[in-house]
Amino acid sequence: MSKQTYRVCFCFRRRFRVVAAEAPADVKNLFNRYSDNGVMSADNLHRFLIEVQKEENATLEDAHAIMNNLHDLKILNIFHRRSLHLDAFFKYLFADINPPLNSKLGIHQDMNAPLSHYFIYTGHNSYLTGNQLSSDCSDVPIIQALHRGVRVIELDIWPNSAKDDVEVLHGGTLTTPVALIKCLKSIKEHAFAVSEYPVVITLEDHLTTALQAKTAEMITQTFGDMLFTSDSCLKEFPSPESLKRRVLISTKPPKEYLQAKEVKETGATKGTDDTEAWGREVSDIKARYNDKYDSDEGEADDDDEEDPTSQQNTAPEYKRLIAIHAGKGKGGLSDWLRVDPDKVRRLSLSEQELGKAVVTHGKEIIRFTQRNILRIYPKGIRFDSSNYNPFNAWTHGAQMVAFNMQGYGRSLWLMHGMFRANGGCGYVKKPDILLKAGPSNQVFDPEASLPVKTTLKVTVFMGEGWYYDFEHTHFDAYSPPDFYARIGIAGVDADIVMKKTKTLEDNWIPTWDEQFEFPLTVPELALLRVEVHEYDMSEKDDFAGQTCLPVSELRQGIRAVPLHSRKGDKYNSVKLLMRFEFI
Repeated sequence: MSKQTYRVCFCFRRRFRVVAAEAPADVKNLFNRYSDNGVMSADNLHRFLIEVQKEENATLEDAHAIMNNLHDLKILNIFHRRSLHLDAFFKYLFADINPPLNSKLGIHQDMNAPLSHYFIYTGHNSYLTGNQLSSDCSDVPIIQALHRGVRVIELDIWPNSAKDDVEVLHGGTLTTPVALIKCLKSIKEHAFAVSEYPVVITLEDHLTTALQAKTAEMITQTFGDMLFTSDSCLKEFPSPESLKRRVLISTKPPKEYLQAKEVKETGATKGTDDTEAWGREVSDIKARYNDKYDSDEGEADDDDEEDPTSQQNTAPEYKRLIAIHAGKGKGGLSDWLRVDPDKVRRLSLSEQELGKAVVTHGKEIIRFTQRNILRIYPKGIRFDSSNYNPFNAWTHGAQMVAFNMQGYGRSLWLMHGMFRANGGCGYVKKPDILLKAGPSNQVFDPEASLPVKTTLKVTVFMGEGWYYDFEHTHFDAYSPPDFYARIGIAGVDADIVMKKTKTLEDNWIPTWDEQFEFPLTVPELALLRVEVHEYDMSEKDDFAGQTCLPVSELRQGIRAVPLHSRKGDKYNSVKLLMRFEFI
C-alpha cells in the first residue's frame, strides 16, 4: 500500500491510498476448491488446468513447468517451489505466461491450399510515413509493416525528375520521394523477419518502357532466386507453403506513361473526422458508400491483357516478372467478376466500389474469390491515412484488404486482431463457408439470418498496470482514474455488438467483476473487441488500452489479456484478467 497526492489548487492537496491488486472472489473460490489447507499442489493445478482452463491435453509435467516458471519470475521462493499459495496462484493467472491465445499453437492451419484461400495481411501505400498528401516517403514504414507480419507491400513507382531513374511516391501530391532500389533492398532484408510465408509486392506503375526495363533489372538483381515468376498466367495460385521465402510481383502493364498531376490543395479535407481521442467507432458495414468525393484515380485496374497495343508498350523483361496479373476486364462489374477456368488473376476495387458491388453482386464476389484474388483499397479522400471497416471485404472473401498501416484507430485494431491468428504469419485460412458452395450450389450470404452456433461468455474481473505505465496525472490531474471497459464482437452483421462495464471511480486497479454473453452465428469470422477508457465528466473520455482477438483461437478459462496503445504497441504492464467460456 502507498499514498498518492494530487494538487487541486495552490493550498489544497488530495491524498489517495494505492493498494496492491487482490484476487477477485471467483479466483479465491477456485483456489479454495483446488487446494488443500491453503496450498495448491501440482496435482491440484493439473486438475485446474483441465477442468477450468479447458486444457484437455495438459499433463502433470505442464503443471510443474508453470511452477518452475513462477519460480524463475520470483513469484515463488525456493521453499514453495512445489506448491502455490493464493497470492502466487493469482499472480500466475495474471502473468504473461497465461495469455488469451496459445503461443504454442503457432502456425497450425493448412498452408497447402492456393493463395486465394487465405486472408492476407495487406498494406496500402506502404511507403508513406503519415498522411496521403504531404508526408515523407521512406522504407521505414515498409520495414515496420514487415515486422508486424504484413505480407503485401504496395509501391507506387514513378520516373524521377531527370526521367532516368525510378522513385516511389504518391503521385500528384506533395509527398517526398524515396528511391525504389532502397525500398527493394529493405524488403529483401526484412521480408521474412517474422514469417517465412511469401511477400507480394503490388506495383502501381507509371513508368516508360525504358524505366520498366530498369525496374525489372533492379528487382531481378535484388531478389535473385527469391523471386517467383511464371512464363504465363497461372491456372491456379500456388500455396503459401510452396512459396516460403519467395517474393511475388503483382501489377498490370500500364496503357501509357502517366504524368504526375499538379496538386490542388483546395478542397483537401480530411477523409474522416476522428472526433474521439482513440479513433472513431468502426462504421456500419452496411454503409452504402455514396460519397461523391471518392477518387479512385491512379488505382484503376483496366485489363491490359486484352489490349494488344498496351503489350507493345511494355518491356518484355518487366512483364515476365509479373506472377499475379491484375486487371478488371472489359465491360462492367459482371465482366470484372468473371471466373476464367483457365487462369486466375487479381482484381482491385475501392472500398466504395465494394460497398456498391456487394448489394448487387454479393454472391458473384464470393464465387470470384474462391479462385481469384480480390484486393480492396481505401477511398481516395482518406487523406489522413485513416481506414475503413474490413468486414465488408472479409465476409465476401476478399483476400487483400489494403490498410494504411501508419495510422491508428478501431479499424486498424480489427486488422491487427485478425492477423494475430495462425501464429501471426500474415496468412489466415478463410473459413469453409467462404470456400465451398452449400446445398443447391448456394454460396455464403453474410446478411442471412443464421442460427446461433455458439455463445461466448466473457467475465471481466479486473485490470492493472496503468499505475506503472503512466504518470499519475495522465488521466486526471486531481484524482486517480475512473476506468470502464467496453467488450464486444466484430463480425457479420448479426454478431456485431458492444457492451460496457460500470465506471469505477478513483481506482488504479479497477475490479469490475461483470459477465457478458455474446451469441455467435459465424464464430469463424468473429473478433473479440476489448477497450478500456477513463471517464471524464467535462471532456472526452481518455483512451486507456485496447486489444482485438480472434474468437476461433481464444483459450477458454481465466486469462491475462495484455492491452495495446492506439497504434497497436503492447503496453509493458497494462492487462485485464478475464475468463472465456463457450456455452
